[in-house]
Amino acid sequence: MFDENGDCRSTYEQMRKKLNGLSDKKLFQLQHSTEKAQISMGMTFNVYHDSKGVEKILHLDLVPRIISAQEWQVIEEGLQQRIKAVNLFLDDIYNDQKIFKDKVIPSEVVLSSSDYLKPCIGLKPPKGIWSHISGSDIVRDQNGKFYVLEDNLRCPSGVSYLLENREIIKQAFPELFSSLGVRPVSEYPSMLLNMLQYMSEESNPTVAVLTPGIYNSAYFEHSYLAQQMGVELVTGPDLMVKNKRVYMQTTKGLEPVHALYRRIDDTFMDPTVFNPDSMLGVPGLFEAYKAGNIVIANAPGTGVADDKAVYTYMPKIIKYYLNEDPIIENVPTYMCSEKDDLAYVLENIEELVVKETNAAGGYGMLIGPKADKEEHEKFRKLLRANPRNYIAQPTLSLSTVPTLSNEGFAPRHVDLRPYVVYGEKIDVLPGALTRVALVKDSLVVNSSQGGGSKDTWVLFE
Repeated sequence: MFDENGDCRSTYEQMRKKLNGLSDKKLFQLQHSTEKAQISMGMTFNVYHDSKGVEKILHLDLVPRIISAQEWQVIEEGLQQRIKAVNLFLDDIYNDQKIFKDKVIPSEVVLSSSDYLKPCIGLKPPKGIWSHISGSDIVRDQNGKFYVLEDNLRCPSGVSYLLENREIIKQAFPELFSSLGVRPVSEYPSMLLNMLQYMSEESNPTVAVLTPGIYNSAYFEHSYLAQQMGVELVTGPDLMVKNKRVYMQTTKGLEPVHALYRRIDDTFMDPTVFNPDSMLGVPGLFEAYKAGNIVIANAPGTGVADDKAVYTYMPKIIKYYLNEDPIIENVPTYMCSEKDDLAYVLENIEELVVKETNAAGGYGMLIGPKADKEEHEKFRKLLRANPRNYIAQPTLSLSTVPTLSNEGFAPRHVDLRPYVVYGEKIDVLPGALTRVALVKDSLVVNSSQGGGSKDTWVLFE
């Protein structure tokens, strides 16, 4: 909200006046109301490793994050560029593999990834699009520069919280919302549905959301999006494949399904091709997909571009396929599989963030400056044993946004997850899920690790 001289930034001036005009009592009442609204909407998620109970609300902070039109333009163009390059990369590594032949990326980095799926070799997804829905995580440093921290291309979650956060915070500050000119985000379900319908060759395709079921951490989101799009919510056992076509089992008999927005991991989709122990998938689904009888978003095999080792090469990937420099750069990253990088990381582990290449949700991570000697030593052993499995990054001085704590307003670190839908064109929703580290000085914003969220207001001008 404030610059280095302590002056309020122009985008936040009206918000500052509004907050200054509210008593502490009124602020805490408003915050309490947001939490009640979340519970009444059923906005909960599951934490698998928490003994205090399964369902929690994702804490929504009262103060929205405000982003100017100029700043947003950089994010939008940067993500459109990145998603275009990622799709070309995925198509290449499963088909011609020119990027390996031209020695831009060592083939072993990609082929050794647990998310590089051999059954997808030679695959040509409908209309050539692999990643239809993505949610890259973006951070900003102390100089105001944006960086991509990581990409989420399999089943990026959180968009339902973005949409519901908007409804709640808009009611907390209705006049301010109107006077600032905030871009709407309510079109996301129709963007998603239009994309799924566009991807199908059917004139009036039947669309469904494939969920692992009620025990999944993001089940609220799966049911919410199905309801908002007006489509069926199905689990694996609701579907069957007959003559390489997919059907829903309904009370009226079998009904065809033409497009699936799948919210289960690649390897759980079809036990006959991937994980034979999967109880979540649909036997024969992959064959139906290869035969062109069903659209699956995102396409099987996209997870390899989520691998943090592959992320390291994104600037080269963009340059190779688009002949452009990245509009939004990566956070500087050390590849532990590289001998010199590994030596540097082992030597300087106290100053770095170390991440597992295929972990998500804030798991498998060491934040060097916050860890003790025992944890440093534990991670040194892990790195030496399996260097391919880790990358390391400097601890950025992440930007902060005012957040209502028990003691009043305090700076808390944030990141940004915008959502991109790739169908007829690449659309970036003009809003994002701002995730906030609720613990003082913490850099971990993941909901599974105690983080919260904010509404993100992107201005028209």
